[in-house]
Amino acid sequence: MNDAKEKETSVISKIFTVIGTILCVILAPILILNCTLIAKSYLNKDAVPDVGGYSPMVILSDSMFPYIEAGDLIICKQADPENVKVGDVISFFDPASNENSVVTHRVVEIQTQDDGSLAWVTRGDANNADDSNPLPAKNLVGIYQKKIPGLGNIVMYMQTTEGLITCVVVPIILLLGFDFARQAIYERRRKKDTDALLAELEALRAEKEKGKEEHTETKQE
Repeated sequence: MNDAKEKETSVISKIFTVIGTILCVILAPILILNCTLIAKSYLNKDAVPDVGGYSPMVILSDSMFPYIEAGDLIICKQADPENVKVGDVISFFDPASNENSVVTHRVVEIQTQDDGSLAWVTRGDANNADDSNPLPAKNLVGIYQKKIPGLGNIVMYMQTTEGLITCVVVPIILLLGFDFARQAIYERRRKKDTDALLAELEALRAEKEKGKEEHTETKQE
């Protein structure tokens, strides 16, 4: 019976350990990434925050459908304007916007401006016409590398109060709870093992004392 209970306790402890490890593996990179991006966005509000030259961005429209869809999370890599080729998908500060909004469209033509600098004609795959103005090279954010379908919706949700509580606060509380429960199980097992060892030592001591007494009685006789 005791062996069955100990086995059950060991299984529960292992489950808590696995769950806690999974939560750490999932949450730690997300928290580090978010903190880094948030810090960079506050330090330089005129630039898209990046980690190691890579900028994650959420797509909000279907102008690049079906290649990229609204709700996707894309990764762009910083690059020299000279490395941009026709057919590349790039992210850039929209020259027609006064709010530093970032657009992701495909390069359909490369031009040289009067001052000798590069410019690109861009167009969304789902659009019927090119973007209204040639894009100056200085507006380049980066070249599209890959997308994670649908992850952008989760990122947007995490920026809400409800999402922050659901995706960050609750998992952290669960992680702490799992760690506390695992520690409590470990302490109970250690106390039980210690009590069993002390009882065994006490039994040996008693047996030894009994042996001495029997030896003394025999000697007296």
